[in-house]
Amino acid sequence: MSLNRQNSSRFQVPGSEFVCGVLVHVLLVPGSVFCVLEREPNRNRNPQQVEHRTMNPEPRTSNANPVHEPGPRNPEPGTSRALPPRVRAEIPTPALLLDAAALERNINRMAAFFVAGSCRLRPHLKAHKTPEIARRQLAAGSCSGLTCATVSEAEVAARICDDLLIANEIVNPAKCDRVAMLARRVRVTVAVDSLVGLEAISRAAHAANVTVGVLVDVNVGQGRCGLEPGEAALALARRVSEFGSVTLRGVMGYEGHLQPIRERSDRESRTRLAMQGLVGTAQLLRASGLSCEVVSAGGTGTYDISGRIDGVTEIQAGSYALMDTDYSGVGVPFEPAFSVLGTVVSRPAPDRCVADCGHKAASKDHGYPSVKGIAGAKVTALNDEHATIALPPESTVAVGDLVELLPSHTDPTINLHDVFYVVDGDRVIDVWPIAARGYPEQRAIAASQRPVLNV
Repeated sequence: MSLNRQNSSRFQVPGSEFVCGVLVHVLLVPGSVFCVLEREPNRNRNPQQVEHRTMNPEPRTSNANPVHEPGPRNPEPGTSRALPPRVRAEIPTPALLLDAAALERNINRMAAFFVAGSCRLRPHLKAHKTPEIARRQLAAGSCSGLTCATVSEAEVAARICDDLLIANEIVNPAKCDRVAMLARRVRVTVAVDSLVGLEAISRAAHAANVTVGVLVDVNVGQGRCGLEPGEAALALARRVSEFGSVTLRGVMGYEGHLQPIRERSDRESRTRLAMQGLVGTAQLLRASGLSCEVVSAGGTGTYDISGRIDGVTEIQAGSYALMDTDYSGVGVPFEPAFSVLGTVVSRPAPDRCVADCGHKAASKDHGYPSVKGIAGAKVTALNDEHATIALPPESTVAVGDLVELLPSHTDPTINLHDVFYVVDGDRVIDVWPIAARGYPEQRAIAASQRPVLNV
């Protein structure tokens, strides 16, 4: 089947409601081509009919012993449709593996924590960028909706959830237009910390005849975005009523600088101090007669601290579902559920091997990944295409063997890949597109300039 712009009668450039109208995901991995076509949702549906708590959490049906059509499993790109791998040995490397059982345990453990108390969980899509994972997070319960970092993530999330928070300042007019188009279908809230941002989202919402919610972003010590707690945040909140088509829903603040603190007592005391500024600002808004129903904060490292502070209404945790080695060192009760699979391409000396899962397959901004399942092994270098691994001289690792690396930072590692290979032991039970990775706007523009691959 040949796919090009003529096949997509609804193709639109960024700035419209959907990046690509009929969404065409062309997923390229070494030796394989996957095409995923998704029909545009019905624009005329009632947003109230979207229910994020009732999405089916079950994986797509698969047989324990599937029957496959004859033909090459990993043909040359552009020659024929690739068949999904059945076992790890058939996965083209480098690749992301997802342990289905570990993922389920992590999701259920976090959902269970928020059963008690008034605070809710708003899982952060930016950590995994994968709708199939988000579906399971919502289905596990205790959720108020989903958190997103970008407009393109929100466009993906809107297919499965009716209450979205873009926990970021959106000021670009085209992106504000896209937020407004989303607000025609789902409840959307964005962060603001300036009159410029407030005016930009108000103008777009007015033009689309919708209402977009705003949270005043408060700097709780991270020193990134956000106004100072107290009067500065109150001053911007008071201005919201002057702008049409926006409504004040509350405040948010992210104590990201406290997430990686190893010592529990230090992390807890500093988190409580940070939340005093946020909750105090919320109280100040209410005392001034302003609406403040939402006080949004937290992350995986502080979920059980911020999530038990009176006045905090929701926690934006994300990394807990998959976990990386950096967070594992914090001592939170979640387990690694993903890894980078590589193939050993060289064993040039008894004390080292080299695998094909380098910096293009795993980030190193939080340190080198760890080696899974090989005693005494350690990554000593991560170049573009190569991971150099120190080995005990007696190690039996050989050229052609598969190795797994446990990444040190979830979000940027996942952003390098197109799909998760979902595994149960050695079996591949599903393949999940990482639909919100990268910058879909740029891919849409690129696709508009040339035909898509013949598949």
